[in-house]
Amino acid sequence: MNLADMLTYADIGQLTTIAEHYECECKRNSKHELIQSILVMLSRREFIEQQVSNCSAKDLRFLNTLLFDNRNSYSVEELQAMITQTAFDGEQKGKKKPESPREAIARYKRSGWLFNGMTQNTRFLFQMPNDLKDRFRLELGMTLRKQISRTSEPPVYREEQNLCADDLLLFLRYLHQQDIELNQESVMYRRHQQQIMEMLHVGEPLVLKGGWRFGYGRTFSSYPSRFALLYDFAYYHEYISEDGLRLRLTAKGTEVLEGGMKESMVQIFRFWLRLYKQAVPNLSSLVYWTSECTKDWVTVSSLHQAIGWLIKPYYYDTAESILNERILGMMLHLGLLRIGESPEHGMVVQMTAWGQKIAGKSSVLGGGTLHTSIDKT
Repeated sequence: MNLADMLTYADIGQLTTIAEHYECECKRNSKHELIQSILVMLSRREFIEQQVSNCSAKDLRFLNTLLFDNRNSYSVEELQAMITQTAFDGEQKGKKKPESPREAIARYKRSGWLFNGMTQNTRFLFQMPNDLKDRFRLELGMTLRKQISRTSEPPVYREEQNLCADDLLLFLRYLHQQDIELNQESVMYRRHQQQIMEMLHVGEPLVLKGGWRFGYGRTFSSYPSRFALLYDFAYYHEYISEDGLRLRLTAKGTEVLEGGMKESMVQIFRFWLRLYKQAVPNLSSLVYWTSECTKDWVTVSSLHQAIGWLIKPYYYDTAESILNERILGMMLHLGLLRIGESPEHGMVVQMTAWGQKIAGKSSVLGGGTLHTSIDKT
């Protein structure tokens, strides 16, 4: 529903609160006048611009979550969880009494961002007007793009296109040809890992012992990032099985291999969004904003400035390392992005044509959670 519809169904108490919040000049006892004055105020071209420019980073992160969430309504508990998730450590310093999630919800209601449901079943739920979402998304996009530094095409750059799908088949073919023994942690021995890396189109250094690696998939602690994604994809889709201390190709995996089927890059991209959601809950929005900011060649340093504040550090992963390694690096592997090195500006990036096409659907494709263990224990 749009703003006008929600204002019509709202009670006069919330209408009065919104009107007072924005200092609307109208009769407080006339619902019609309240609705009209609020609509005029919130429909002004500069209203959304002022909202975005005056909001705190915490409020904008909460707003960003709403803009990319597929649900139509939210319970109080769901909103509280979203507000807690978008409040980063250290941001409340200096305040005598930090704002509670319930107080934040009340403030968002006063601002006209949230409304109670219209029916008996939804009156305890909250909704955001669809047209307000669209306007906020457009304005936030313009604000982010203003911070981007564009540059010329670098002399050399990397682009991987469909190589993930190709390498998945190569991995399955290797399993078909080899008898692979697993160690007590159900991990391939390093000689097999090295043979696979030499066979794939894109090889990676093997994981060294002693470092922290968790949160980005079931086998992320044991295998390099790109290969861990392909392994987890094959395991989740039951193309492979860890049968005792042996890694085997299943009947389903053999069917895929013999049929010469190529897994869709869209499927692998969607799986990546869901797999990394634990560590980067707003990943789909970060993919979208990256695509909006990198239609031309741009500097990675300016991209950090534009969207880095949306990224919450994850244990030892900083916002910078998450953007560089977990997002941009994986977007390169998934064929969404090309990465180059500029003599003047350092690392530069640009979305591919396919990346631009698929990124707009990222919020839809990234929905849901995996019904399997994400990390080995």
